[in-house]
Amino acid sequence: MNDPRTDGPMICRPIGFVRTAVADDDIARQRRELVSTIEVLPAYGAALQGIDAYSHLIVLFWMHRVQPGDTLTCHPRGDHALPLTGVFATRGRNHPNPIGLAVVELVECNTTALVVRRLDAYDGTPVIDIKPYDDYDSVADPRVPAWFRRRARGATR
Repeated sequence: MNDPRTDGPMICRPIGFVRTAVADDDIARQRRELVSTIEVLPAYGAALQGIDAYSHLIVLFWMHRVQPGDTLTCHPRGDHALPLTGVFATRGRNHPNPIGLAVVELVECNTTALVVRRLDAYDGTPVIDIKPYDDYDSVADPRVPAWFRRRARGATR
């Protein structure tokens, strides 16, 4: 690309790691009730001060087992019945940077660990940031594609 803004490496360090006893193959299936622990590295323990005042958090994690995608389009969720879509319009793993995002419920916290519900990350996954979820981030009725609405309705039945 020869662009000095994008050609160099970015430095991103883990602030902790996900711990879960759930097998990799069961993570997606158990996501709604899955309970995991985020073990925060001791150097970042002070950053947890005040986090217990929030019921929910945004967790950003590095999907370290994902191979970088070689295409910028895909069928959402690997379903060829769905339209070919740009990866930035999907929540899949095949993005140029394997960054995962999950809104989780904070179940418990202490000085070096957070117990959370709904984190769909494998055991050992590096966590790169944690942010509080608040009313500012809430969207009551977001616009989504028709295929997404159909799938979401089917998933709740």
